[in-house]
Amino acid sequence: MRRELTLLAAFLALPAQAEPLFQPVAIPDHVYSGGWEHFVGGGLAVFDCSGDGLPELYAAGGENPGALLRNTSDARQIAFRKDTPAALALRNITGAYPLDLDSDGILDLILLRTGSNAILKGGPNCSFTPFPDLGIAAADTWTTAFSATWEGDNSLPTLAFGNYVDRDDPNGPFRACDTSYLYRPDGDTYAAPLPLDPGFCTLSMLFSDWGNTGRADLRVSNDRHYYVSGGAEQMWAMEDSPRLLSEDDGWQTHRLWGMGIAARDIDRDGDQEVFLTSMGDQRLQFLREGASGPDFTDAPYALGSTATSPYAGGDGRPSTGWHVAFGDVTNDGRDDVFITKGNVDQMPDNAWKDPNNLLIQNADGSFAEAGKSAGLLSMHRGRGGALADLNGDGLLDVAVVNRRAAMEVWQNVSTDTGHWLSVDLRQPALNTRAIGGWIELDDGTTRQRREITVGGGHAGGSAIAEHFGLGPAHSVRLRVVWPDGIASDWIEQPTNQHLTLTRQGATLSLNN
Repeated sequence: MRRELTLLAAFLALPAQAEPLFQPVAIPDHVYSGGWEHFVGGGLAVFDCSGDGLPELYAAGGENPGALLRNTSDARQIAFRKDTPAALALRNITGAYPLDLDSDGILDLILLRTGSNAILKGGPNCSFTPFPDLGIAAADTWTTAFSATWEGDNSLPTLAFGNYVDRDDPNGPFRACDTSYLYRPDGDTYAAPLPLDPGFCTLSMLFSDWGNTGRADLRVSNDRHYYVSGGAEQMWAMEDSPRLLSEDDGWQTHRLWGMGIAARDIDRDGDQEVFLTSMGDQRLQFLREGASGPDFTDAPYALGSTATSPYAGGDGRPSTGWHVAFGDVTNDGRDDVFITKGNVDQMPDNAWKDPNNLLIQNADGSFAEAGKSAGLLSMHRGRGGALADLNGDGLLDVAVVNRRAAMEVWQNVSTDTGHWLSVDLRQPALNTRAIGGWIELDDGTTRQRREITVGGGHAGGSAIAEHFGLGPAHSVRLRVVWPDGIASDWIEQPTNQHLTLTRQGATLSLNN
């Protein structure tokens, strides 16, 4: 870890940061509801299925049908209308993740459910149909986590499904964690699933190249509330036969009430940090300096990232974190953190008034709470969420799915913000969205390095352009390291624009 409450010296030279400010947006009513099987979940998928360059929102509904909100925004005002095709209006959905599974250039949807999960093929104008048989058998599971990656030149991605409590265990729910499964391709279908045993009630999973080894391994965050003893956070090495990493591999044992995962190189040292949400403290972890494996250590409390109790509402009991996302909300060149918060239901040991967090990164690398001053204060039970530019104005907005309360959206109306760049990747099939690739961006002072992943968060994820805050920079140099390790040439581009970079050998075709 290369910091003692100091970040890159260059950050200290930046002008005073803008104050973040958000305004609530009226959207069609949607509620994530249900009994104990929907205490968790409530995920949100963010992706453009209409082809107009603005992302739609698909929200899990639990006992209510899932809802697709079509984006009708313009640069001045965010707006949505509910337009849910029958294929997406399913009940008992806990979460959703978009990805181009069959590499046809159109995003598909993975729907997680209590019951049989659904894998839907995307079509024109937000239409969806069931995929032909992929070899994934229906199963009556309680699925609450998902991640995907491409391994080698496989025609399909590797899929990981994280399952929670085994509802059929007569001795449950405590110590009744279900098994999660890994699906690897076998030609144009999937081979028999590989059990990821032991299972410890998984609530988030993320494939990432955690140690810059060129291989994406699977990090798993588990809910200690139900595994009670003997469990821990997990890292699966994606070898020919997947295996759990141990302390012999540099993996340190971490136990928490794990809910969500996010990864980002926030200190610009080339190594990804990881943020884990939990009941109680939220954990920001850094790769230990000189580590030869995925040896992560917790950030010091003084960094201000733990967000252990509510900052408003007068309830001093521990708070409960769910979805987590990194993003630069004022484009000052420093990544901030958004966390959805809310009691599981009425757990007496945890806060009932538990607002979402907006942790603003300061110039010295510490974090300060800005949820209330920024206008994001909400006492609903947050679950899934997103930081995304919903109207294409270069500012990250906020969306949150709530349990037993209406979904919320806030528009970012911050002023005096820095410059930005939005970057989307395309390559010829296979893996059209370049999952596992990296965007490297140099503004002349610092270098940002961003991996393209599918998974993490809490029960939902995004398939949208990567947003970079750039502070005072008027132009940047950038390149792409594609999933096969081949790097493009460096190109220079002005800031404050949306770019789509398409692979053409060592060169990049640009669309803006």
